[in-house]
Amino acid sequence: MVHDAELRPSEAGRHDAARDRTYSWDDPAVAAGAAADLDGVAFLQAIVDGALPAPPLARTLDFAAVSVRRGEVTFEFTPAEFHYNPIGSVHGGVLAALCDSACGCAVHSTLPAGTHYTSLDLSIKFLRPVTAAVGPMRCEGAVTHAGRRSALAAARLTDSAGKLYAVATSTCLIFRPDGGHGAAPPGSAGSAAVQPVDHVGVLGVHDAPLQLERRG
Repeated sequence: MVHDAELRPSEAGRHDAARDRTYSWDDPAVAAGAAADLDGVAFLQAIVDGALPAPPLARTLDFAAVSVRRGEVTFEFTPAEFHYNPIGSVHGGVLAALCDSACGCAVHSTLPAGTHYTSLDLSIKFLRPVTAAVGPMRCEGAVTHAGRRSALAAARLTDSAGKLYAVATSTCLIFRPDGGHGAAPPGSAGSAAVQPVDHVGVLGVHDAPLQLERRG
């Protein structure tokens, strides 16, 4: 008798055809090109509405942005076996990618057209294991501080009953076309006036409307 553990992954998968998975993705250059001409909210809303394609990573991990407003983005995710690690629960890297996306997109939603960002760090706490039995989940990202050169965001991963499974924080570096943090990446469009972020954070970490920091 040969156990699955002794087989190569391709051989082990032959035992159950129901566990096959096929997916497709769109050319990522399409959305990347549109990002230079749209402000963050408009760009992300176009992805939510299907006017722009979702990023390949979202297709690979099977999660999706479902709502966006300035400073806040919500993703939906249903854990499945293909997300599992070797010990029978969703791999922490999958949850980290989801929380990183929620944090990064929340920051992006505050930016004018032609302004770029990149993540500097991600800190995540796994509070309880996630398995397929958990069912549909939501990951809510919110900006907690937005400065001219950097922004902070936080994310919460919860199940349909609101039970908390993970929390994360991230710092993003912002590149403004007017030189707010050195030269912006190639292809940047003109800058737009920065306005206050008027919302109540989904994380309950700030009570007053979020104000973008102005220097100089």
